[in-house]
Amino acid sequence: MRSRCLVVSNALPLRRLPSLPCAMLGLALLAAQGPHAFAEGAFALTSASFHAGGTVEAAQVFNQGDCKGGNRSPQLSWHDAPPGTRSFAVTMFDQDAPGRGWWHWAVAGIPATVVSLPENASSSGFLSKVGALEARNDFDTDGYGGPCPPAGKPHRYIITVYALSTADLRLAQGRPALMFDHEISTATLGSARMVVSYGR
Repeated sequence: MRSRCLVVSNALPLRRLPSLPCAMLGLALLAAQGPHAFAEGAFALTSASFHAGGTVEAAQVFNQGDCKGGNRSPQLSWHDAPPGTRSFAVTMFDQDAPGRGWWHWAVAGIPATVVSLPENASSSGFLSKVGALEARNDFDTDGYGGPCPPAGKPHRYIITVYALSTADLRLAQGRPALMFDHEISTATLGSARMVVSYGR
């Protein structure tokens, strides 16, 4: 005769449960807990160029006027995207700029098979080779424009990678970053971000 199990579980409603073989009861408990019974890793963003809470290095700083940097887009990597991800997008936004903030970078159409961007992906042609599209930033140029805040208190820059439910956003190369942001928001399954700072 098969052994029987007596189990107390918060996953099931408070009611009298029938005596079941152990294997069958285990399956019943798994079903009651739903599809997230075995937790997956959280969608996360890392970078060899940036460190969360750190300061932007000269290589990523804008190169115009008083700002003398390399204007190289940062290296970025991400993992554990949500199920159903069809593409990725990346943005970089200065939340401390006057008014509505300042868009430094917006990229969409990164294939779901691409989970990292090399440093300088914007200017090197990497993004165009994989079929991605870059917005016109608030410096009025297409692609990446690094930090270049007014002298004074450092500004905070939010770098976000978005997992999207579609690979076909209604966007074209050189459209304003604000338009990219709107279309990205309509298809976002999940996002991961880091915040860095830079001041002069």
